[in-house]
Amino acid sequence: MADTAEQSAPIVPRTVRAAAAIVTAQAAALVVTAAVLAVLAVVHTTTWLWGALAIIGFALLGAAVLAICARGLIRLHPSSRSPIVLVELICLPVTYSLGFQAGRILVAAPIMASAVAVLVLVFTRSAREGLDRVL
Repeated sequence: MADTAEQSAPIVPRTVRAAAAIVTAQAAALVVTAAVLAVLAVVHTTTWLWGALAIIGFALLGAAVLAICARGLIRLHPSSRSPIVLVELICLPVTYSLGFQAGRILVAAPIMASAVAVLVLVFTRSAREGLDRVL
């Protein structure tokens, strides 16, 4: 009985695993960013504490969404691809603004590279075949 369960389980393509790993790293980066912002909000005197807490909350919410979507990718849930594509597409103009308009190219470059990598990986043929299945 265990043999049939193993045989019927779909094999996760390498491209999907790589995309999930990058999305997990992005989620971890958001958690680290939220922690740094929390420390800065406590250490420094801020006149806008609620704003800082809102930004921390949004970073943690984004990390949770990315982590859930990465888990969905590993489980080959087709519905996990759309939110990931949306987040990565939003990252592109943000990184352009951060890198070129704000002059923070060293911060923007890894974000842009990871966003482009995830977009390429989730639209490869093997990823599409793995994720475009009927449940």
